[in-house]
Amino acid sequence: MSHTIHDEKLKELELKANQARQLLIEMLVEAGSGHTAGPLGMADIFTALYFHILNHDPKNPDLPERDRLILSNGHITPIRYVVMAMSGYFPIEELKTLRKFGSRLQGHPERERLPGIETTSGPLGSGLSQAAGMAYGAKMDKKTLRVFCLMSDAEQQAGNTWEAAMFASKYRLNNLIGVIDRNNIQIDGMTEDIMPLEPLADKYKSFGWHVIEIDGNNIREFVDAVEESKNIYEKPTLIMAHTIPGKGVKEIEFDFLWHGKPPKPDEAKKFLEELKKVEERTKAEHKII
Repeated sequence: MSHTIHDEKLKELELKANQARQLLIEMLVEAGSGHTAGPLGMADIFTALYFHILNHDPKNPDLPERDRLILSNGHITPIRYVVMAMSGYFPIEELKTLRKFGSRLQGHPERERLPGIETTSGPLGSGLSQAAGMAYGAKMDKKTLRVFCLMSDAEQQAGNTWEAAMFASKYRLNNLIGVIDRNNIQIDGMTEDIMPLEPLADKYKSFGWHVIEIDGNNIREFVDAVEESKNIYEKPTLIMAHTIPGKGVKEIEFDFLWHGKPPKPDEAKKFLEELKKVEERTKAEHKII
C-alpha cells in the first residue's frame, strides 16, 4: 500500500516521541505520583496527533475551526501535557509542576485550567459521549472539523461507551474518530481477566463503525489509519491501537503494576539511560546530528 507520510517526517516524529517519553519520566519522578505505563505506550500516537495530524494552533487554542481532541481516559494526561508543551502551548519547564498545588497540570485534565484542553475528564467511560455530541454539533453547524476521542480499553467495560457508539452510528458521524489504547491492562490486572472485552473490534463493527486495527506504537500505521478514515463517509471510524504499556522501557513493558505508579529516582535514571540510547541509535542510523 502507499503510505501517507514521508520517511524524513516519520523519523522526525519518532525522535519527538522518544523525547516525549524522556520528559514524561522526568516529570513523573518530580511529581512523585502519576501514571507511567499508559502514557509511555501512547507517546507515539500523541506525537503524531500534535505534530502531524491535528488542525490546531498552540498560539490560538480556541481556533473555531480546530480539530477537537477528547481524552476520555484522563489518567494518561501526563503524556498529553508533555506533547502540548513540546508543541508550544506552555513552557516545558512547567511540566515539573505536575500534580502540585496550584498547578495547571492536574492528575486529570481540567478544561478551565489549561488552554487547549477540550473537556475535564476523570470518570472513565464518558469521553465517547462527549465526543459524539461535539461531532454531531459540528455536523449541524456544517463545520469540517474532526473530533478525535482517545479511550482506554478497560473503559469499554462501561455501558455509557456503548450508548455513545450507537448514537454515533445512527447519525453517521464520519467526522468522529475513536482511538482505543488496546494495551490489555487495567489497575487490577489484565483486562481479559477482570472483564473480558474480546472480540472488541467485532463489537464495534456490529455497532456500525468502520474499524481499523493497527500497531499503536507504529506512527506510520496510525497516520495511514487516520487518512483512511477520511474516505469513510457513511459511518464513524474506530482505530484499535494495539500498544505496549510501558513502551520504551523493557523492564516495565506489559507490567500492569506500572499502570498507576511513578518511577523512583533510581528507576528514572535507568529508564532515561535506556531511552537516550534508543535516541542515539536512531540518530546514528539516519545520520541526524
